Amino acid sequence: MNIPSELKYTKDHEWISLDGDIATVGITDFAQRELGDIVYVEVETIGETLNADEVFGTVEAVKTVSDLFLPVSGEIIEFNESLEDTPEEVNLNPYSNGWMIKMKVSNIDDLSSLLNAEQYQELIGE
Repeated sequence: MNIPSELKYTKDHEWISLDGDIATVGITDFAQRELGDIVYVEVETIGETLNADEVFGTVEAVKTVSDLFLPVSGEIIEFNESLEDTPEEVNLNPYSNGWMIKMKVSNIDDLSSLLNAEQYQELIGE
């Protein structure tokens, strides 16, 4: 199980990395394994400002559809459009090519409420 130490995590299995006030968000290795083969990622919230824990999109796997929750408050500024043609990148590379959105974080301090890699590892029992 891959749990990069430089990322922050949510209890809903999203990860977030920060570059200044721009964050990249995706789902964890654990989440993609639990979902199975991902066939579609939908994000219709570009340009919207959402609060932490609000749904910013959905991910569809062969057997289920799951909501995607925003780790922190902010504006959704970009969707990884390559996922339209190759949604399986979420399964293959959840922390690199399989990222889902970029967002402008409203309050950097919100990241302190997220889990670090060790805490996330405990959450999933790895």
